[in-house]
Amino acid sequence: MSQASDNAFDPAQLEAGRKLFAGPCDFMLGVVSLETLPPPDLPEIAFAGRSNVGKSTLINALTGRKSLARASNEPGRTRELNFFNLGDRLRIVDLPGYGFAKAPKPVVERWTRLTKNYLRGRVNLKRVLLLIDARHGLKAVDEGIMKALDEAAVSYQVVLTKADKLKPSESEARVAEVSNAIKRRPAAFPIVALTSSAKGDGIAEIRAAITQLAEE
Repeated sequence: MSQASDNAFDPAQLEAGRKLFAGPCDFMLGVVSLETLPPPDLPEIAFAGRSNVGKSTLINALTGRKSLARASNEPGRTRELNFFNLGDRLRIVDLPGYGFAKAPKPVVERWTRLTKNYLRGRVNLKRVLLLIDARHGLKAVDEGIMKALDEAAVSYQVVLTKADKLKPSESEARVAEVSNAIKRRPAAFPIVALTSSAKGDGIAEIRAAITQLAEE
């Protein structure tokens, strides 16, 4: 996780994150309508991003499980709001990917509307982790999602994925570029995270950050 040294996590915070994600973590349910959402009795962290950006892969890396969240090479595979329970302390929500999907247009519109309604009205939603492919940076469709989150006053943090596909100098440049792009966005958390699910880079810091949010 790329961040200024004064924002770095100390060993105790990293260990708290490790313990939370090493504990029980179970799939709860897939939601296709607001009426079937679980009660808002636990803090929630939602994972959003373009189709095939690596949401399911990152969730699996965080929890140390190979197939907790179903990863697919087919963009648009996740078509529900998938809820995971971490030891009755926190829920992770895997949102449908946006920007591309091999599905009929009415189906895409339905789950896009569901996602937006969830993000806009969920009182126990602590933060959205907005995943961006480090190789490509911010796209127009990402800007649209950030604008919607800004307008809904939903806190979000940009998480760059697949950093192992870039040289270190390219990764640093991408972090600087995205950090500059979100400076004036009111709901954006100012620290851009840099991760690689394949190599484990940034995973411990994401765990620590989520654990802190769960304890607030």
